[in-house]
Amino acid sequence: MENENPFDHSQIDDVIHGRLRLGVMAYLSSVSPAIFGELRDKVGATDGNLSTHLKKLEEAGYVRQEKRFVGKKPQTRIFLTESGRKAWLDWIDRMRGLMDAAE
Repeated sequence: MENENPFDHSQIDDVIHGRLRLGVMAYLSSVSPAIFGELRDKVGATDGNLSTHLKKLEEAGYVRQEKRFVGKKPQTRIFLTESGRKAWLDWIDRMRGLMDAAE
């Protein structure tokens, strides 16, 4: 890693780096799984906006959604996958590298 340009931002994962997706990944890294409504409220999104961003994270393999019923009420739980956790930790490392280089 010492031969790398410390200011090279090209390896930052754009799927995670979007503001709402960043909030989703941060929250899920500490509470996975999260109930859809709980996650929506924590990241300050609308149902539709959160669904769109979860789809993008799911397509990347970073989250998994599980739909079930609790009594007669539908419930969606969102899990951070193992590859999602790795991508999240890689994102944190890259951001730390950029911040350290700027000091």
